[in-house]
Amino acid sequence: MTIKDIARISGYGISTVSRVINNQSEVSPEARKKILEVIKENNFEPNQNAKHLKMQRSQSFGIIVKGTANMLFADILEKIQKLLIANGENAVVEYIDEDGNEIDTAIRLCRDRNPKGLFFLGGNVEYFNEKFALINVPTILMTNVADSSDHNNLSSISTNDDDAAKTMIRYLISKGHKNICILGGRLQGVEISSSRFKGCLDAFSEAGIEFDKDKQYEPCRFSMRDGYDAAKLLLKRNPEATAVFAIGDTIALGALRAINDIGKTVPGDISLAGFDGIMLSDYIVPRLTTIKQNTDEMAETGVSLMLSQLENGPSGKHIRIPFSFVEGESVASLN
Repeated sequence: MTIKDIARISGYGISTVSRVINNQSEVSPEARKKILEVIKENNFEPNQNAKHLKMQRSQSFGIIVKGTANMLFADILEKIQKLLIANGENAVVEYIDEDGNEIDTAIRLCRDRNPKGLFFLGGNVEYFNEKFALINVPTILMTNVADSSDHNNLSSISTNDDDAAKTMIRYLISKGHKNICILGGRLQGVEISSSRFKGCLDAFSEAGIEFDKDKQYEPCRFSMRDGYDAAKLLLKRNPEATAVFAIGDTIALGALRAINDIGKTVPGDISLAGFDGIMLSDYIVPRLTTIKQNTDEMAETGVSLMLSQLENGPSGKHIRIPFSFVEGESVASLN
């Protein structure tokens, strides 16, 4: 008799049977009663060796990274891993597509590896609202805020993306720019792209400048390749633009190449600004004007919070890490 047999006889899934055997929550009273009856009738005893092996696997954390080309996430990931190692811990890293569902991946990771806790680098809060109840380990969402959640084991560490984007648009306007294009992200769900885009719109409204989304915005994924392609489309549609704000530095790097390839220069013909403050933005020519996220503080706060919750129990906390404005060489004044 195996768990599969219990699942077949009871009519419930293997994951439900497993939760009953391990006395976990998120199982209906009806399902629990039926499964326990089947277990009793068949004198089923869990395989203690298998259970022991599973418990052995629970000595690591899980880190789920959304997207494979986002340099900001690569920076935060490296710092989290170093801090965990310094504390005698280790982690399993899983990459998913930028448009993938991180919660589905987390549920599978919890089932297969039984991690001590989970870090998410990037995420759509709508996915968390749908299925997060199936996750019962301490979890920290990095770079997006989850303060709308009522799950005690879900915390978040983020920059105020709305205010940061507003700061950048205000700066570009102060330099005399009015035809400013917004490049990158997808305005779907509760993601950082939506927050940054909202900040941009608030700054335009505050300055009394109209924004034509069809003409001045182009979505794209957080990669140099997609930033390059999207910038070409955007500037072909709006050749009079004097400035481009890419809502990710990785996107801005692709846009810089695209601007040069269409025969224009930065900042001579088009000013360019980014968001994130990745290391490479300080070494390109011209140096990128950007919003810098404090990845050192993010990683340190995240790991400290995770270890504290493992010791003292989960307590959902939502922490904002201050950003800084970095004036590089990529924005020209029209005043």
